Formats: sequence, C-alpha cells, structure tokens
Amino acid sequence: MIVFNLSCAADHRFEGWFASAEEFDAQRGRGLLSCPLCGSPEVSKQLSAPHLNLHAHQPEEKKRAPARKSGGAGLPVPAAAAEPQQMAVLSHQQQDALRVLIAEVLSNTEDVGSRFAEEARRIHYKEAEERAIRGVASREEAEALLEEGIEVAQLPLAVVDKSRLN
Repeated sequence: MIVFNLSCAADHRFEGWFASAEEFDAQRGRGLLSCPLCGSPEVSKQLSAPHLNLHAHQPEEKKRAPARKSGGAGLPVPAAAAEPQQMAVLSHQQQDALRVLIAEVLSNTEDVGSRFAEEARRIHYKEAEERAIRGVASREEAEALLEEGIEVAQLPLAVVDKSRLN
C-alpha cells in the first residue's frame, strides 16, 4: 500500500491510498478519482517526503506528537496539522471520535446538496424553516456566507458522484 499526497485543480489537498503507483495512474486514467471536497476529476500527485519510522522502538506515548491547538468538536489537532497545507495524521482515538461526529452530523442534518449556500441564506434571513443542513459549497460561496455572518463549517466528507456507484 502506498499513500500519495494529492490535490485537485482547485488546490484542495488530500491523501489517496493505492496498491501501487501504477494503480494510481490506472485509476486516474479511467476517471475513477475525484476531489473529496469539490468533486473535481483533475487529480494530481504532489511532492511528499517519505515516512521513516525512526521511533519504532519507543513506548507508544512517546511516539505521539504533542497537540498544539484544538480542532473542531474538541478534537486535538496534531502539531504537524497546525501548519497550512499539511495533512493531519489522526490517532485511532481521534479517527473514532471523528467517525462518531460525522455519523451524528449525517443523521441530524438535511442534505441540500449544491443548494447549500442558497438554503443557508434562506434560513439565516428567516425565509425558510430553521433546521440543520449540510451540502456542498465552493470556497468562494463559504467565504461569502461567513462575510454575511452565516456560520458554516467544513466537514471532511467525500462527495460521491452517485452515477459512478456500482
């Protein structure tokens, strides 16, 4: 298994796990890859440093990087993630907490899809029933909502093109 740092045409950064470099090329060639944030099919590999496990013989508590700040929903963000454009490496406990948070959000919100910005405004300006929603918005749409005083949060959820599912 090999992990590549990837990005899309909109410069969203994410990881991809593949059986080999050839498998990445094959999946990209068949149009099977897309950005989990915006759905762009233009995915490319980014330069990345190899991971060297130099601390393999240290006790488990010394292997973990100290947290520097808190992330969303009270999850600590590893020190490496505090730097811009770096991928956070979450512990198993953090991954489990994130899965619980995502499941909670999915079960308690209405998916409005690409109408997210429009529907968030309607709710904010009391033109629609107040309710918890989720959906897809571009970076520009999210920034515009924040400028209007409408709180939004980005969740690490993949956008799946349902027409490509088996």
